[in-house]
Amino acid sequence: MLARNTQEIALDAQEVVIRLSGVSKYFSVVAALVDVSAEFRRGEVHALLGENGAGKSTLMNIISGTLQPTDGEIFFEGRPVSQMTPEIAKSLGIGICFQHPAILDDLSILENLRVALPARVFEGDQPQAVGQRLLSKVGLDLALSMRADSLTVAQKHLLEIAKALALDPKVLILDEPTASLDQDSTEMLFARIREVAAAGTSVIYITHRLAELRQIANRVTVLRDGCVRGSAMIGEIADADLVGMIVGRTMHSAFPPKAPDGESDVGLDVTGLSNRHLRDVSFTVTRGQIVGIAGVAGNGQSELMRTLAGLGPFTGEVVLRGTSLSQKTLLDEAAFMPSDRHIEGVAGSLTVRENATYSALERFATGGIMSRKKELEHVNAIFKDLAVKTPGLEAPIFALSGGNQQKVVMSRALLSEPGLIIADEPTQGVDVGARFEIYRILREVSATGIPVVVNSSDAVELEGLCDKVVVLSRGQVVEVLTGNDVTEERIVSAAVQAETHGDSSLSVKEQKSGWKWRNLLQSDNAAAVPLAIVTILLGLYVYAQNENFLSVFNIYNILMLATALGFIAMGQTIALMMGGIDLSVGPLAGFLVVVASFFLTGESSTSMMVVGFCLMFVGAFVTGAINGILIRFANFTPIAATLAMYIAIQGCSFLLRDNPDGYISMTVTDWINWQWGPFPVAFLVLVAATIAAEVILRRTRAGWRLRAVGSNEHSARRAGIPVELTFVGGYIACSMLTSVGAIMLMAQIGVGDPRQGVNYTLASITAVVLGGTSLAGGRGSFIGTLIGAVLLTEVLNAVTFLGLSQTYQYLFQGLLVVASALIYAAAGKRSRH
Repeated sequence: MLARNTQEIALDAQEVVIRLSGVSKYFSVVAALVDVSAEFRRGEVHALLGENGAGKSTLMNIISGTLQPTDGEIFFEGRPVSQMTPEIAKSLGIGICFQHPAILDDLSILENLRVALPARVFEGDQPQAVGQRLLSKVGLDLALSMRADSLTVAQKHLLEIAKALALDPKVLILDEPTASLDQDSTEMLFARIREVAAAGTSVIYITHRLAELRQIANRVTVLRDGCVRGSAMIGEIADADLVGMIVGRTMHSAFPPKAPDGESDVGLDVTGLSNRHLRDVSFTVTRGQIVGIAGVAGNGQSELMRTLAGLGPFTGEVVLRGTSLSQKTLLDEAAFMPSDRHIEGVAGSLTVRENATYSALERFATGGIMSRKKELEHVNAIFKDLAVKTPGLEAPIFALSGGNQQKVVMSRALLSEPGLIIADEPTQGVDVGARFEIYRILREVSATGIPVVVNSSDAVELEGLCDKVVVLSRGQVVEVLTGNDVTEERIVSAAVQAETHGDSSLSVKEQKSGWKWRNLLQSDNAAAVPLAIVTILLGLYVYAQNENFLSVFNIYNILMLATALGFIAMGQTIALMMGGIDLSVGPLAGFLVVVASFFLTGESSTSMMVVGFCLMFVGAFVTGAINGILIRFANFTPIAATLAMYIAIQGCSFLLRDNPDGYISMTVTDWINWQWGPFPVAFLVLVAATIAAEVILRRTRAGWRLRAVGSNEHSARRAGIPVELTFVGGYIACSMLTSVGAIMLMAQIGVGDPRQGVNYTLASITAVVLGGTSLAGGRGSFIGTLIGAVLLTEVLNAVTFLGLSQTYQYLFQGLLVVASALIYAAAGKRSRH
């Protein structure tokens, strides 16, 4: 005890790295933090406890610069920080691992590291070598080129931790870092925390697991309802006192009493359950029992839960209260609580109320007509039982803390009146008080005769909650524990000593075998190969029908037309990769040609022509800037902003010229139409520009940022990416590329015609979609866009050579787009499997 006191005295004397003074944060009139003051010392692990919604994550977001405080001050190493931003936080040496990792699914692992970390981290060595070192520090053995959406939740957490450790931070913030980690990974993380703390780093550790405090923390501060409720050295406070401070009341027991022995009424009987992940799994659930599923992570637990929920095929038999169920009937009977609530648990576009009730709407309807009163009564009752904290039933679901979102998921499961409940990690990321409520509700449900099956990576939770524990290894049952045998020691021993012990979810030997094939299918450029093949085959077919199709003149004509479309479609690719769209590119191209028709005529001097080209580029720059500003700062949607610009620009074109006029100088058009053999030099320039753009997209910070904001704007912002600047810059680049396409269009039509250009909006979107760029943002390829532009132009040309009507142009375009969408979707599904 004397040694402990000596250590605590030494810690008290340590230098304060971050001091918060009177920090408050209000969202509208809702207080998230009120007058919070705290100190975080060098070389100390400072735990932060509190219920979901207590303000812990808000406080950490303020320290890391993601949020700005309403009131109060932040002092770093004794100096006030006027306005903390993610960039300033990184420069000061503040690293944060978010509860929901700021991982960008559409980027590779290495790209995630490079876009989020300062360039200095990768200086002095090859980026791949640095990336592998960073991963090895957190026990990950992954291919750096693997796309992040292939990672498990646990792997994403470890990647997030690797990013934070890479900064060699003065302050390391860890928000629920062990929520999805298995025991080995948790111990590895604790070892890293001790290392960085010993080196002088101040570690702020947010957790809901009281057992972890005794292992890792020196000091603890408790928040409740946005206020500091107390702070103490770990050795000076008991768990019961901590729980009382967290929930504001005394908790007598974490777990409700278990079911009495002797019950023989079988509610659920699973016999010989097998599929790709499971082999001959059998167990029973009697009335009043809660059955737990245990094992080292990655040995079939989650797959078993999904199968019991009807989300996967199986052989064998599942009997619920005497009735054998198929996959379809299981899907109807089971209420599934998934472990990853953000992906499968909640619908982000729906309100809190809608998320709670959408699977039970028939309960609130009479004659097919919904009763809002009945719906609200049930929702309010279940929310009261589960102590759901929400600013309102009509609030967006993501306005709730993570734990309260999990309570909404459980509310939906209970409101649907299920035949059985399948809960996969039901308390992951949930605070102490809410856990008690969830345990109580699960026990009450099981007492009514509804079978409850729970998967948890926490052996203590399984011991306290479950009447029976089924231990899995490599998808097989290795032991079934009942009664007094359901202890943490027996559960862990059965899992780690199993002879059939499988790879954990963090092991990637199987993932790395064949990763090249998966990465090829997942690559943004995967669409280019089949697209090129289709282009060649179409050319050969039309040539077989009409040999003039592959003449030098026609090849030149196709490529020249494709050049104008190609540049405009490249700009459209940028907009779509950011998750936006630019409907104004077609009218902008036509408008710029009209502007040029006043300055690039046969009578114009050289200086006047230079002015004309400059005005084209300036007009494009201004258009792109206005589009970006309207979207990012005036809260216009991309469609609304660019549609308004579409109308405005087209109107300006007719104001300048109501009919075709102003013939372009032949000297200018001859230079632009210069050819080398059958190839227009301008097309070769397009190819070079495409390759350069692809290199920028894959190898530079600007390209990673572009894809990052389209992949997940929220995660990109938390990773320190300047989202607004990236969007505005992207729309400017889109318009500038359109101006180059306008120069090509000018050379083709040779006159200022306000009616030209409009069709390029739809054509550019078609070419981009053909090239494999996702309309949802984050993924795209300039190479695919180039080939898509060539194929689209070739199709339009081929219709003429085959003697078909114009109707077939639109028919073939539509078929190409639909076929492309189906092929890319099938390829993506195959690569994920």
